[in-house]
Amino acid sequence: MNVEIKQAYQRISKYIYETPVLTDDYINELLNNTTYFKCENFQKVHAFKARGAINAVLKLDRCALNKGVATHSSGNHGQALAWAASLAGAKAYIVMPETAPEIKVESVRRLGGKITFSQPTLADRERVLGQVLEQTGATFIPPYNYLDVIEGQGTCAYEIFKSGVIPDYLLVPVGGGGLLSGTALAAREYSPETQVIGCEPANADDAYRSFRQGEMVPVGEADTIADGLRTSLGDITFGIIKSHVHDIVTVSEQEIIDAWRWITFMLKVVIEPSCAVAVAVLLKNKEKFKRKKVAVILTGGNVDPGKLRLIL
Repeated sequence: MNVEIKQAYQRISKYIYETPVLTDDYINELLNNTTYFKCENFQKVHAFKARGAINAVLKLDRCALNKGVATHSSGNHGQALAWAASLAGAKAYIVMPETAPEIKVESVRRLGGKITFSQPTLADRERVLGQVLEQTGATFIPPYNYLDVIEGQGTCAYEIFKSGVIPDYLLVPVGGGGLLSGTALAAREYSPETQVIGCEPANADDAYRSFRQGEMVPVGEADTIADGLRTSLGDITFGIIKSHVHDIVTVSEQEIIDAWRWITFMLKVVIEPSCAVAVAVLLKNKEKFKRKKVAVILTGGNVDPGKLRLIL
């Protein structure tokens, strides 16, 4: 498996932000540990997805770029790919479900993406994407189950370690597993003493069940407020997670909402509910993390304003 995270960081560093790692004395006192929050909500397109998208696009040759790139996405990956393609002078074709939030549709358009709408099912998204690929010859850049994307996502953890923070535990939300896979590979290479823990909603616990059963289990119904974590693992991400992640922990919907409220008012940052899943694991397992160094990746800040009412 040819994944070179340091080289990916060198490739993309002039295009992305090196996001801050925040810590707070009061939070540390409350939790009786030292917690570091890696704030990808301050990243380009306000999500870690910018890392994988720009890395994948920059690894394409000019011939491929001339035909453009394509994906299906209802959220951050579509925005990230449209942004990355614009930097490389390429077209981005984004298949979005008709039910995608208008704020995200507008963002993809603003970033130069050409949108084709589909029915809100994975099967129809893939069908429409197939038509787009056939018509354009564009290169498909998957949102997570793709080594160039995984490599780019691993640069987030690499920045944590590069800053001198070597945590005992690193808490990472998991949906499709791109960020968790990249984080695990970065830790293996640059901080092998760090235990990487995947954090997942109990209502979308395919990664938890797959990890424990040793074989992929599809997500099924995923009724969770953490909309960025409703997807199932891919074969590539599952293989990496099975080999290099130390544990996967689940939390309830109420625990996610409580943690989302807690981090918003404690750290004074706006994050997506998907980020709050890792915070919920932190709060639920205070004894486990007592007197330890813990890093938490806050994955993004593209939250539907209407959902903020849940924590006010």
